[in-house]
Amino acid sequence: MGTHLVVDAWGAPADLLNDPEKIRRGMIEAIAAGEATLIDLCVHQFSPHGVTATATLAESHIAIHTWPEYGYFAADLFFCGKGKPVVAMEVLQKALQAKEMTMQETDRGFPSHVAAELQLEASVS
Repeated sequence: MGTHLVVDAWGAPADLLNDPEKIRRGMIEAIAAGEATLIDLCVHQFSPHGVTATATLAESHIAIHTWPEYGYFAADLFFCGKGKPVVAMEVLQKALQAKEMTMQETDRGFPSHVAAELQLEASVS
């Protein structure tokens, strides 16, 4: 059904991680690079610091949560169907200047035996 990325990134400048407009621009650049379709983008500034941004995509979503005081952000990207989530994440890492990043990639959907049954049912219908 799709690809789900769970990302931890650190070593990013605090001023970038606390700037909602730069995060908004980074998200838009990442969405374009990932060949996804933006439906809605919500960016929230916390007090005294930190930003959360969520993008609803035709392909699913991107979410990012920042901890500027630690130079850290967590991101979650789920793309179903078309799109390039890894490319989107690389653009976001560059935009927020994270020096290090770990990324776990998980294929989402049905186990192979269920998928085979669904394909068989679809072909009979």
